[in-house]
Amino acid sequence: MNKSTVCISTLLFFLLFLLACGNEDDLLPLPMAEEGEELSGGGTTVFDASANAFALPAPSLSNAEELLFGIGNSFFNLNWVTAPASTTARDGLGPYFNSRSCSGCHFRDGRGRPPAFDGENNHGLLLRLSVDGTSLQGAPLPHAIYGGQLQDRAIPGMAPEGRFTIRYETIEGRYDDGTPYTLRRPTYHIDDLSLGDLGNVKVSPRVGAQMIGLGLLEAVEEATILSFADEADVDGDGISGKANYVWEVEKQQLSLGRFGWKANEPTLLQQTAGAFLGDMGITSDLFPDENCLTRECEEQPHGGLPEIEEEKLRNVALYVSTLAVPARRDHEDPEVLQGKQLFIQLQCTSCHIPKMTTGIHSIPALSNQSIRPYTDLLLHDMGEGLADHREDFRASGREWRTPPLWGLGLIETVNEHTFLLHDGRARNIEEAILWHGGEAENAQKAFKALSNNQREQLLRFLESL
Repeated sequence: MNKSTVCISTLLFFLLFLLACGNEDDLLPLPMAEEGEELSGGGTTVFDASANAFALPAPSLSNAEELLFGIGNSFFNLNWVTAPASTTARDGLGPYFNSRSCSGCHFRDGRGRPPAFDGENNHGLLLRLSVDGTSLQGAPLPHAIYGGQLQDRAIPGMAPEGRFTIRYETIEGRYDDGTPYTLRRPTYHIDDLSLGDLGNVKVSPRVGAQMIGLGLLEAVEEATILSFADEADVDGDGISGKANYVWEVEKQQLSLGRFGWKANEPTLLQQTAGAFLGDMGITSDLFPDENCLTRECEEQPHGGLPEIEEEKLRNVALYVSTLAVPARRDHEDPEVLQGKQLFIQLQCTSCHIPKMTTGIHSIPALSNQSIRPYTDLLLHDMGEGLADHREDFRASGREWRTPPLWGLGLIETVNEHTFLLHDGRARNIEEAILWHGGEAENAQKAFKALSNNQREQLLRFLESL
């Protein structure tokens, strides 16, 4: 059998396969897998689809970097304790906090979720707080007593700031073909306040995202990210992504925001230091002041000034910078390829940019990598349904950063759940798509107009990422 016969036979097989799997309306020209498409993190990709898929170091780290990765891993995963303690390297927890460790919100370096029951700890969802107005730099103004987020845990002898519960409203809908679906809309109730009334406060829930590939995103050049922006929608496609510019503490200037649900953090070092302070009450050189203002709080023992030394903080930042990206699975599967074609056809790639190249990073393994994160790192209006009505520098109350999609299909394996979006309201990928509004409303409507088979193909593609 010659090469031509083999190619014709292969093509006929694929056509017969597609005819067997769906209606003629479902058929699109069969796309081909791109060379290297499975290498989501470029040269930092790892081929591991186990429960530890998000916890591996990027290949090609130097011996010294691997040692620092291990040190950072230790400080990321082990619990911090109250001061004074014999474990002086990890004391100073609180007085108020949300978690005893970074991994409490990012279990196995993965994704947090809403609490499964009232009062559950270590679930990975917290409430940001702010009042009307902004700082001189444009940041949200924290509450005068409760600060920038509600701490629902406290050290012995002190009462937590408060607790919150979530109630869900069921929303029913139908696809264009009549298939029913349900969504759930959360409402947050804050109770048992220990420091007085909250008053007129803005509340925004935030769930911890998976940690993979963050250093690669930091290595993408600013010019590359800005090339995706179209704030005035000049091309008329209805998509108007814009960059957030936020206060960078180290440089004392406004810098491009890349991290966080509203792209409100400029660097991984600042993101890490902010999480240590906000989530665990651990001070650093970047944020030296405790996140509480009461006299009782000031009288509590601390774990040093600062409570995490600069070298250790930078080790943790290196750790979160160099967590490897798992490879794609089934990227050559015909059904996945059809789903990829639908993803493009629905214009999902207008925000979830499939491919970009990193620039120069201080960690050589992250430099000049061809990566496939499926994000533009820009802010987009996602509609009233997802709005938190809380501004964050240039981000409006309806705008959110496009989350990277790499690793999406492994969240269930790593974290044993599939809750998505900034507050975990979506119970799976399908619901997350259905919550898309604003700039993404046309894509959402197009998804609802697909046949059942086409929807399955699109979901198969997303689960392969």
